[in-house]
Amino acid sequence: MLARAKINLYLHVVGRRPDGFHLLDSLVVFAETGDEIEVAPADTLSLTIVGPFAGKLAADDDNLVLRAARGLRDLAGITAGAAITLAKNLPVASGIGGGSADAAATLAALTALWKIAPDRAALDRLALSLGADVPVCLAGRASFMGGIGEEIAPVGALPPAHLLLVNPGIATPTPAVFKARTGGFTAAGRWASPPSDAKALAAALQARGNDLTEAAITVTPAIRDVLAAIARTEHCLLARLSGSGATCFGIYAGAAEAEAARRAILATNPGWWAIAAPIAA
Repeated sequence: MLARAKINLYLHVVGRRPDGFHLLDSLVVFAETGDEIEVAPADTLSLTIVGPFAGKLAADDDNLVLRAARGLRDLAGITAGAAITLAKNLPVASGIGGGSADAAATLAALTALWKIAPDRAALDRLALSLGADVPVCLAGRASFMGGIGEEIAPVGALPPAHLLLVNPGIATPTPAVFKARTGGFTAAGRWASPPSDAKALAAALQARGNDLTEAAITVTPAIRDVLAAIARTEHCLLARLSGSGATCFGIYAGAAEAEAARRAILATNPGWWAIAAPIAA
């Protein structure tokens, strides 16, 4: 099962709760690329991690995949096991929901494997307990996300567009970025109807932003270089940070333009990670 990369096309910090959690407003989409989750029947729960970024993760009890599996098993009141394999294709701590998408894909895959039908509200509560991005990853469609991640509203059909995802190879922990953030809050940026094409989508996003960008650059200065490199590519409609970083993205009208930009980026920055993919329908 593909655990699609989650992209924040815009991200506004709209407030803060008394307990310190920030309130967000974000347009979340998914790219047709990501990690992969496979599950098979077994007597106990186990996790094997493979793939290019396997060495960056530990398959221990704190791994979100195993936490999701244990939580679902407890929710269903069963004792079944599963052999879970995670192909870690996305960089770790990179602002594109890798761990959250993995947890969500695990919940979906094990629900099918164990032939269970958990109450949706309870499943959503479990997802939120695993992380702020897990509920929207579980929904798996373009959504406006609000609150601390629990408020999800449909966006409607977005126009076809292609993304270039670029990461400088530097893990950027979300708590450090929020700690570095200064300034006030931003109004919500939701629109009533979706833009008509990729160019209109980029134009609408220009009026919105990512309120974590400057804080993320403080934590990982290379983000500024990544954004500049993407913006310089031909046919780039918008260059922006996703989530708390360090992955940045460019929006392009077509697959050929996004792939050409990927090749151009890696030709001058061979140590970076870059991939082109369409926005999932």
